[in-house]
Amino acid sequence: MSSGSRPAGGLLVAGTTSDAGKSVVTAGICRWLARQGVKVAPFKAQNMSLNSFVTREGAEIGRAQAMQAQAAGVEPTALMNPVLLKPGSDRSSQVVLLGKPVGEMSARGYHGGRQEQLLGVVTDCLDRLRGTYDAVICEGAGSPAEINLRRTDIVNMGIARAARFPVVVVGDIDRGGVFASFFGTTALLSAQDQSLVAGYLVNKFRGDVSLLEPGMEMLRSMTGRATYGVLPFRHGLGIDEEDGLRVSLRGAVRESAIAPPVGEDVLRVAVCAVPLMSNFTDVDALAAEPGVVVRFVDRAEELVDADLVVVPGTRGTVRALEWLRERGLAAELARRAAAGRPVLGICGGFQALGEHIEDDVESRAGSVDGLGLLPVRVRFAREKTLARPTGSALGEPVDGYEIHHGVAEVLGGEPFLDGCRAGAVWGTHWHGSLESDGFRRAFLREVAAAAGRRFTPAPDTSFAALREEQLDLLGDLVEEHADTAALLRLIESGAPAGLPFLPPGAP
Repeated sequence: MSSGSRPAGGLLVAGTTSDAGKSVVTAGICRWLARQGVKVAPFKAQNMSLNSFVTREGAEIGRAQAMQAQAAGVEPTALMNPVLLKPGSDRSSQVVLLGKPVGEMSARGYHGGRQEQLLGVVTDCLDRLRGTYDAVICEGAGSPAEINLRRTDIVNMGIARAARFPVVVVGDIDRGGVFASFFGTTALLSAQDQSLVAGYLVNKFRGDVSLLEPGMEMLRSMTGRATYGVLPFRHGLGIDEEDGLRVSLRGAVRESAIAPPVGEDVLRVAVCAVPLMSNFTDVDALAAEPGVVVRFVDRAEELVDADLVVVPGTRGTVRALEWLRERGLAAELARRAAAGRPVLGICGGFQALGEHIEDDVESRAGSVDGLGLLPVRVRFAREKTLARPTGSALGEPVDGYEIHHGVAEVLGGEPFLDGCRAGAVWGTHWHGSLESDGFRRAFLREVAAAAGRRFTPAPDTSFAALREEQLDLLGDLVEEHADTAALLRLIESGAPAGLPFLPPGAP
């Protein structure tokens, strides 16, 4: 497959709902195409997520697009996610355009005109990708049938129509009602939009596929559109969350299987599920370690038996502080620190563990006392720090990425990455540091010693290799359970001609 002198082909992966599996299906298609020797790039015009990543050029994009780029075997860039919305409340978000923050905006203001103005920006980014790659696999957002938002849509049918890309709609059969969702999604689109909807993809199926076949045949007879595959449910994929702002509490991270410990003890990690939690993917590397059990918590009593407590990143440091105090978690963290029991703060969590915060930017709360567990004072700057630092700690090389407005002044303690350590309390702005295998093992040995656990890190866990295995599994799912020949025809030639219109269409 080669683009030659014409723009590259492509596909839009839409969904009947949020969390239908668009992100992982897009990644799976990217990995499958890359295996075929196709130079492929992911694209999401607009993403709403608190899980973000910093590219090598210093641009902030959604972590899902960085993961999809890894699946495609290419370096992520701002072109792959030109608009990122980072919620700061139920009604407003920070708008990140081409990797840089450009201000806060209410949902009404964004959908009232700003979003429509960005269509030229996102189509330009898509055109630039199409000039470089053989294929571009786009991911939609939510559902393309949000009829109240269609006029200003730039991420679903808006981008599909601008690029003349065919659309495959993904449905989560695990939720039930997948056939009604496919039919209803299509029937609520305008005739022009429907002409691009080529068919459907069933996701998260459990059981005998033959039982679905009568339904798929009836769906085809009613819609004139094929079902391009039935992807089975798989545990333990561990792929980055994207749109979701809520995390299931009191559950194992990513449904990951808990491998037996190498030493005599397991290590229990509790992650405080603070409001506006961001980049909670930081703890995925801990959950990947044999014998490490990770859970999200929201009650003080859930910290009592934890060997390590992580206070993760957040888009609202001051709000997180209030939440920790209201729920009694702050007092329990102070008791832990006094007893020499391990606590790790990352980014906003690091800021919350400090002595004092001056915030006239994020919360505009002014002077706020921190938890006082680390000798650090934080001042919020209007310009966001976006960086890809490298260094060493605990005798091991480390790299990570930084995304924060808070500027920390470290007044004491022992150096720890860009932050510090005081007793058994550590703090850093660096996301992703625990993905550095040697450093992670050294850190867990320190935690185990402080917690009095006879825990031994596995000597050969490679987080990067585990990620590659997970991405290969996504590629396998597409290759083995989707009609890849038909998908390739769509990518190269577009939606089939003469697809029937389903009434009533968009109002």
